[in-house]
Amino acid sequence: MISPFLQDQSLIADIERVAPDSADIQLWWLGQSGFLLHWQGRHLLLDPYLSDSLTEKYTNTDKPHVRLTERVVAPIALSFIDVVTSSHNHTDHLDDQTLKPLFQVNPNLKLVIPEANRQFVADRLGMDPALPIGMDAGQTIEVAGFKFHAVPAAHESIEKDELGRCRCLGYVIEAGPWTIYHSGDTMFYDGMVDMLKKWKIDVCILPINGKSAQRRVAGNLNGSEAALLAKKIGARLVIPCHFEMFEFNTASPSQFERAATDLQQPFQVLRCGEQWSSMNISK
Repeated sequence: MISPFLQDQSLIADIERVAPDSADIQLWWLGQSGFLLHWQGRHLLLDPYLSDSLTEKYTNTDKPHVRLTERVVAPIALSFIDVVTSSHNHTDHLDDQTLKPLFQVNPNLKLVIPEANRQFVADRLGMDPALPIGMDAGQTIEVAGFKFHAVPAAHESIEKDELGRCRCLGYVIEAGPWTIYHSGDTMFYDGMVDMLKKWKIDVCILPINGKSAQRRVAGNLNGSEAALLAKKIGARLVIPCHFEMFEFNTASPSQFERAATDLQQPFQVLRCGEQWSSMNISK
C-alpha cells in the first residue's frame, strides 16, 4: 500500500506551520479528489474522502474497492475547518464517515452542495435539510471569505433534477487574488471551455482516471484530456487527482505528464499528503 508523503500528525504539523497571514494559498492533496486549501487563516476542504467506507461496503462483492493508498489523516484531527464541499452524491465525494466526524469537531462548519442534492445529503448525514448551503450552476456565493462560483460537471453527462438543477457541480473558488477550479468528477461537455475562460484560473484540479465500461462506474477525464482542458482554459497550473485510491478505478499519471509536457502546460503531480504553495507562481 502507498504511504502518504505526510500523514496524521506530520500532516497536521505541516498545515500548522503555515503563517495565517500568508498572502499565498496552500493546497494539500488528501487522496482521490480531496484537497485542503488554506488562505489567510481560513481552511476549505474540497470533496474529502477520509475513511474506509467504500472498501467496507463492497467487501465480498463483485466490485471490491481495494484501497491503494493509506488514509492520510483521520477527519476528527481536522478541527480547524471553515468550509467543506461536496460536488455530487457519490460516496468518495459525500462520505458520512468523513463528514460526520468533521461536524463533531467543527460545530460551525459550512457545507456547500448542489442544491439538487439537498434531501439526499441531509438523509445521508442525518442533518437538518436546511443546514447545507445549496448552489446551482451559474450561481455565486461567499462563505468564510471564499467566493464560490458553481459550474456544471458532466459525470458522464450533465445530470439534472426535475427542476433543471445540476446534480453534479464543479466549483471555481476565489480566495483573495487567487482563483482555483475544482472540477469534481467530469468529462468534457459543450461550452465548458468558453465558460471557464471567463475566469483567470491560477490552479485547476482535474481527475485523470478516465472512463472504462469494465469498471461499471461513471467516467472522468483521462490524463491527456485533463492536460488539454487546462491548456484550453488558460490555467496557470494543473494538478491531477482521482487516482491511486482504488485498484479498479485508477490510472498512472504518466499519460497526464506526457500530455502536459507536450502542450507546454505547467503542472504539478502531488503525492497524497503533499503540499503545494502558490508562492511557486506568485502574481
